Amino acid sequence: MIMIKKVTNKEIVNGSFVVPDGVTEIRDYAFEDCTSLESIIIPEGVKKIGCSAFYRCSRLTNITLPESVTEIGNMAFDRCSALSSIIIPKSVTEIRDYAFSNCTSLSSITLPESVTKIGDYAFSKCSNLTSIVIPDSVTEIGDWVFSGCRSLKKISLPKKVKLGYSVFYR
Repeated sequence: MIMIKKVTNKEIVNGSFVVPDGVTEIRDYAFEDCTSLESIIIPEGVKKIGCSAFYRCSRLTNITLPESVTEIGNMAFDRCSALSSIIIPKSVTEIRDYAFSNCTSLSSITLPESVTKIGDYAFSKCSNLTSIVIPDSVTEIGDWVFSGCRSLKKISLPKKVKLGYSVFYR
């Protein structure tokens, strides 16, 4: 198992970072506070994005996760304020707590049919989020998931879903 453990701003070239082939895991806090990171290429084969892996990468604008990713850790993209788009692969079954919290540039998101659970505060304070499509596969939505999402105008909810406390509190 090859892992990315900790990357510093010095290792980021012209705002970009390419995860080498063969890496299977981006460890907890791997890119934390890499404020110069604007784009990243994650190859097929990476299975896990760790807890707070991209925490406070304030210039990261978009990311495409490969189909091999099955796990996105708690707070993985928390405070990625420039993140405007993300493609979540069909292999992901859970959006963990605070995963995209404070992603203030994120305007819309579509979750794949594979997702069954959305954790607490997962999209809280995504102030520019205007729409989200939640598939029928989701059976549980945690507490305060959309708190502070003042621009949210369109949301589709599954018919049979257990809603947490104050899911839509503004």
